[in-house]
Amino acid sequence: MSEWTEDELKQVGRAEEVQIASVRSDGSLRNPVTIWAVRHGDDVYIRSVRGRDSAWFHGVQETHAGEISAGRLKKEVAFVEAGPDMDDVIDTAYRSKYRRYAGRILNSVLTPKARSTTLRVVPRQSP
Repeated sequence: MSEWTEDELKQVGRAEEVQIASVRSDGSLRNPVTIWAVRHGDDVYIRSVRGRDSAWFHGVQETHAGEISAGRLKKEVAFVEAGPDMDDVIDTAYRSKYRRYAGRILNSVLTPKARSTTLRVVPRQSP
């Protein structure tokens, strides 16, 4: 795996929404879904509002590989479970970035169900 460049991190950090497309077991990409993503330091994190039952989250769990798009950025990535020790930090990142959506919309990514799906998005080398 490789690291994010500062420019890539800025693009994801500035993007209101990103598109995630997971890789199927046959190597093809699923249709992209639009979600929120946050940056914390040199890492990028995502969550599923619908929790572990979400179709896109199931797809990510199949191969743990995919693609992220944010503005002009398109990058092959791996999805790594973040673990509950990051929940409060990632909650803070979501509150900061999406504060204008205070209330029910913002709270949808802060529920225990959403928190259980926190994934770190890690750049990967092309095969």
